[in-house]
Amino acid sequence: MSKYFHLINNELVEGSSSDKYTVYNPADDSLVGEINLAGPSEVDAAVAAAREAYETGPWSTFTGAQRAALMNKLADLIDANGEEIAKAEVQAMGQPIAIMSAWIVPAASSTWRYYAGWADKIEGQTFPEEGGFFRMTQYEPFGVCAGIGPWNVTLLTMAWKMAPALAAGNTFVFKASEKSPYAVLVLARLFKEAGFPAGVVNILTGAGTTGALLSAHIDIDKISFTGSGASGRKVADAASKSNGKKVTLELGGKSPSLVFNDADIDTAIKGNSQGFLFNSGQACVAASRLFVQSGIADTFIETLKAHFQGAEGIMGDPSHPSTLLGPLADNAQMKRVLGFIETGKTEAKLLVGGERKGDKGAFVTPTIFLNPGKDSTIYREEIFGPVLTVLTFETEEEGIKLANDTAYGLSACVYTSNIARALRVSSKIKAGTIGVNAAYLPDNNLPFGGYKQSGTGRELGKEGLMAYLQAKSIKIYVGP
Repeated sequence: MSKYFHLINNELVEGSSSDKYTVYNPADDSLVGEINLAGPSEVDAAVAAAREAYETGPWSTFTGAQRAALMNKLADLIDANGEEIAKAEVQAMGQPIAIMSAWIVPAASSTWRYYAGWADKIEGQTFPEEGGFFRMTQYEPFGVCAGIGPWNVTLLTMAWKMAPALAAGNTFVFKASEKSPYAVLVLARLFKEAGFPAGVVNILTGAGTTGALLSAHIDIDKISFTGSGASGRKVADAASKSNGKKVTLELGGKSPSLVFNDADIDTAIKGNSQGFLFNSGQACVAASRLFVQSGIADTFIETLKAHFQGAEGIMGDPSHPSTLLGPLADNAQMKRVLGFIETGKTEAKLLVGGERKGDKGAFVTPTIFLNPGKDSTIYREEIFGPVLTVLTFETEEEGIKLANDTAYGLSACVYTSNIARALRVSSKIKAGTIGVNAAYLPDNNLPFGGYKQSGTGRELGKEGLMAYLQAKSIKIYVGP
């Protein structure tokens, strides 16, 4: 592995901090490497480089078309280096190579291309003269922006934050998770190869302390965070107390899935097994609270149980192309999930799974709990693992009430053959994203974010671009 852990002012550097983090392969516990974590000197240098690039560097004079050309070049390089990027992520956090190659890497490059398309289309508004004034509104970048990404889909969240920011004309400092650093370090090299001017993009490898330094930094104008609710509240608090920087937060969920009596069974089974188990349940949109209407409940639950048992057959070495279900991100995450499972065994009926698979690696068998208590831990808290709870409901109104009975509101799924019901129920569920007859997957064209404690602000779509722009109103006196 490379000894360079940070990209600062277009230089790949090792960093001066003595703070280290050791990365192990979650599939077999083998050592991957030791990472040098960014400290105050690296953070200050990265922010200073970003400020210089924004205020007086070449980036300050680039047109939208020039920004777009570099972003498209980066997208091409991501695709060309896809195998190296995928392998780096597989080793660090166990994401199956089949998923990395077929979906994660192409999705990341497509996000860069999507926002490259917006870079020269940032329009303002004008209004007719009134009262002697010509009036107009224009949209301008914030300046220096920062992003803090999670470990589960690092490449995607990096693109969701950085691509719209750069398209809008901002400069950026991104902190990757210490758990999944290596794929991002490949991208650090690719930004240089693409020809981005010095200081426009700065990438730091760091832990929570690095994120805290960015959140509180006085010279950062906007920060975007994806992660846990507790950490998100710390980011927002530090941002407010430092300089009142703007904040976007995506804080996970405990998403519901409603399966009605008239649902296509095969479609609903696929969405609630294969769809839910994507990335071993380590997905913020994972619909981990399943509600099945009573008329089909017995048959549906037994079929789902069989699919969860069968999923063990596609669980294994994430570097093998036939593997679709890998380990959890590391042993710490495995212990956390197993702790929830042990608690769940006292709160609900364990239907399938519920144990570690093997004695090496961070593998947890796909797990279903039946009829948990409404106030139980297993039902209320985000587990971020392959653990599903199942309850039944009688009426549409009861199903909606159960779906909304959570502090979160990131996503939801509705399975029904009745399109009127699908639209009616979707409008009543308090969540930012709804999948009808499929698990929800983010889409470049559609805003992504949540209601309630699932965060504030949106990423992706035009709203994701506007999140990195601020409105300026101008009135020109032209006479009576």
